[in-house]
This record gives sequence, C-alpha cells and structure tokens, in this order.
Amino acid sequence: MMVVSFNIQIKACADLGLDFRFLSSDYASDGEGRGDTEMMQQETAPVPALSKKTKQPKECFLVQQKETKEDATKTRKRRKKKITDVLAKSEPKPGTPEDLQKLMKDYYSSNRSVIELEELNLPDSCFLKANDLTHSLSSYLKEICPKWVKLRKNHNEKKSVLMLIICSSALRALELIRSMTAFRGDSKVMKLFAKHIKVQEQVKLLEKRVVHLGVGTPGRIKELIKQGGLNLNPLKFLVFDWNWRDQKLRRMMDIPEIRKEVFELLEMGVLSLCKSESLKLGLF
Repeated sequence: MMVVSFNIQIKACADLGLDFRFLSSDYASDGEGRGDTEMMQQETAPVPALSKKTKQPKECFLVQQKETKEDATKTRKRRKKKITDVLAKSEPKPGTPEDLQKLMKDYYSSNRSVIELEELNLPDSCFLKANDLTHSLSSYLKEICPKWVKLRKNHNEKKSVLMLIICSSALRALELIRSMTAFRGDSKVMKLFAKHIKVQEQVKLLEKRVVHLGVGTPGRIKELIKQGGLNLNPLKFLVFDWNWRDQKLRRMMDIPEIRKEVFELLEMGVLSLCKSESLKLGLF
C-alpha cells in the first residue's frame, strides 16, 4: 500500500511541476520503504553520458620564427667589421700621394661633376717623399727640407708659418712637438689646436711675433685662416701626420670628422698653392 501511495504522490508532484525527491526523505524515514526508494532513485537517475574517447597526444614540432627585416638589419649591423678589426689583421702600409688623391675623389664624388673632380687632381711634383715608416719626425723633416736653417733665417713675416704639421688631436700635437727637437733648433714653434687655448689668443700671438713652425689640428687652423690670423701664402711645407694610429688603430684620415676638416682646409687656398708649386705636401 505504501508503494501505491508513494507512486500517487510522485504523479501528483509531476502534475504540479514539483520534484519528487523532496518527498523521498520523508518516505525513506519509514523503515519499510527505504529499499523501494533507493530502487526508484536508481531507476529514475539519469545515465551518465559516455565520455568521449581521449585523443592521443600528437607529436610536437618547434616552428622556427621567420626573420623579419628588422632582425636581418640588426644581424648585418652586428656582423659589420669595424675599422679596428680590419687594421688589426693587416700590416701597416706607408701612405702615398695616390691615397690622398683617392680619398679626395671619394669624398667629393657625390656632389661634384666629372670636370670638377678632375680639377682636384694634384701634380706629382707638389708631393714630397712619403715616410716609409722607418723615420722619426725629425729625420723625416731633415730629409724633405735639408735647407731648413737657411729658410727660417730668411723668414720674418708675422701671421704666417713656413711649415704646418697637421695631426688628429691636441695630445698628438704635443707628442710631435717633443719629437722634432733635433730638427727645429732655434725655430719658433706654435701650438695650433683648441684644447685650453682660445682662438683670439692665438691670433694675437701670430700678430706679435714671427713663427716658423705650426703644429695643430685642421679645425683650429681653419678657424685661424677664417679670422685672418694666419696667412697661407708664405707657407712652404704642409705635412700630414698620415701613418700614426690611435688606440683604435685609426689613422688621421680614418676619422670622418678629421677627414672632413682636412678637405675643407685644402680648399681654403692649399690646393691652389700646390698647383702653383709654391707649396709641397708631405705624408709622415
């Protein structure tokens, strides 16, 4: 009878939209109907869906990222050899007039016509013998200018020098001045660089006394010419500190800033003096 009563209650709950499980606890409290309740719950409990077949793990491959243009550029930049690396593996070679001529053509090739480039060519007669890397500065200057003593005695013009030695830095200029003691003798030497010396002071010194030798950087020498403190017409010798290398193994003309100033200086009257054969160029 209890089973029939319980079934009637379940039907009533279904008609009212109620969950019959609310009645299960009351019914199960009677000892007699507990087994029937469990049986009904087992019959009405939903059957769990069969689990899908687990997929077997697939083999994993590492996909290499494509190299972008930016990465390629960075790689090229890293691989680009520095001048220090190139020079460290090469034997030092003495500079030649052809080296200077080639540098001039490369520098002006982008903004000069063919005719203008030809005008930059200097005659071989304007070049002095180049240093073969066996000379000190004094011995080299004695070789290219054996009559220096007579020449300096006849020089009495202010705001000018007989010989200019051009190098890359103030420290190098001081080294050159110390190393040329055997050559200069009683000659008056002037430092022509910017470090700790104002250009106005150098102009005043050149106006007051006769100077035979000037040693300095192309930038300061250019500035002295612009301000009228230095006249190039009496100049007889212009020597480049061509073969010396700094800590990075760079020569003077390997440094872009120095190279630019050298060529600008050459155009400030040096090239015309060379073509007239009143000025000689030397590569130390």
